[in-house]
Amino acid sequence: MIRTVLVVAGLGFGLTAVMAQSNPIAERQQAMKAIGGATREGAAMAKGDVPFDAAKAQGVFKTYAASAKTFGGLFPESSKTGGDTTASPKIWEDQAGFKAALAKFEADAQAGAAVTDLAGFRTAFGAATKNCGTCHEVYRIKK
Repeated sequence: MIRTVLVVAGLGFGLTAVMAQSNPIAERQQAMKAIGGATREGAAMAKGDVPFDAAKAQGVFKTYAASAKTFGGLFPESSKTGGDTTASPKIWEDQAGFKAALAKFEADAQAGAAVTDLAGFRTAFGAATKNCGTCHEVYRIKK
């Protein structure tokens, strides 16, 4: 009986993981939540609301870089609509521009991952978040 429960639970978990992997809109939303969380943490440090912490600052940029690296693959043709997406059709119309924006974001994030002081963090964080704003202006539908 216990084996049956464990097998069913394992299959259920596996099925849930497969379903999540086959839903690029949900994956994009999760990636954006991670970026948003990192941005909130970074903004608090940049504003001086919390003390600068080099490890946390580097973590912000590592989150950005990891998301930028995988984010471009989360926009198959089949995910243009549905799932409460705010992705603009311009993503598919201007793939080169979209990929260039992601590459710039990733490069800025990788450069920022080496920061060791507040001044360097503020500069790198500003550059990376400027990329966010630029991309959102062009490639996101405002609600």
